[in-house]
Amino acid sequence: MANDPIHQFQISKWIPIEIGGLDFSFTNSSAFMVATVAAAGAFLFLTTSSRGLVPGRLQSISEMAYEFVASMLRDAAGSHGMRFFPFVFSLFMFVLVANLLGLFPYFFTVTSHIIVTFALALLVIGTVIVYGFWKHGFGFLKLFVPEGVPAVLVPLVVLIEVVSFLSRPISLSVRLFANMLAGHITLKVFAGFVTSLSALGAVGVTGAVLPLIMTVAITGLEFLVAFLQAYVFAVLTCMYLNDALHPSH
Repeated sequence: MANDPIHQFQISKWIPIEIGGLDFSFTNSSAFMVATVAAAGAFLFLTTSSRGLVPGRLQSISEMAYEFVASMLRDAAGSHGMRFFPFVFSLFMFVLVANLLGLFPYFFTVTSHIIVTFALALLVIGTVIVYGFWKHGFGFLKLFVPEGVPAVLVPLVVLIEVVSFLSRPISLSVRLFANMLAGHITLKVFAGFVTSLSALGAVGVTGAVLPLIMTVAITGLEFLVAFLQAYVFAVLTCMYLNDALHPSH
């Protein structure tokens, strides 16, 4: 069980709750989602509550995160896109902190479950659709008819654009889920090699050196992947929100 690379993704009930035949149990996944929100919120609050004119190290990190997301949103959606800044910044921080928490031993990685990433992706696409129709009415449908397309090709282009739009939540969720799942499985496999070989005596300990080096290297890579996946999720969200703001572009 200790060397099983899949066991780390198992959801277990901590507080069983059933209402009307539906399971509302508080699980380890629920707990780490709460911990993610609490950790991100506490970090931002503590590093900005007593902010100074000359920022310290922790305040600088918070300000860099703020400017990073703000610049990303302005570049992708223009100045009008800043109305979505709280939404995009919250998504970025949630995904980033959830990814980083999952790197600690015996912690749970909520972003390694497709149901979590798909829910986040649906939230993004739902926001795009609701705001697009609220702001532009049926003019939002111009998103599916690019300018300059010959009339004879419009039906084919519309079909392609609709399929592309509907595939967005799938690609957005699978990209994050698959990267976190694959990385943690690989890390667990090499860590399992170290444990298994070390139990074989002196020869095994010698043979465990290479898997140990790989484990350390993959751990460092996973820290990079944790940030990159949060960045990719946020930048794609910005691009999708731009469609809601400027559907005819």
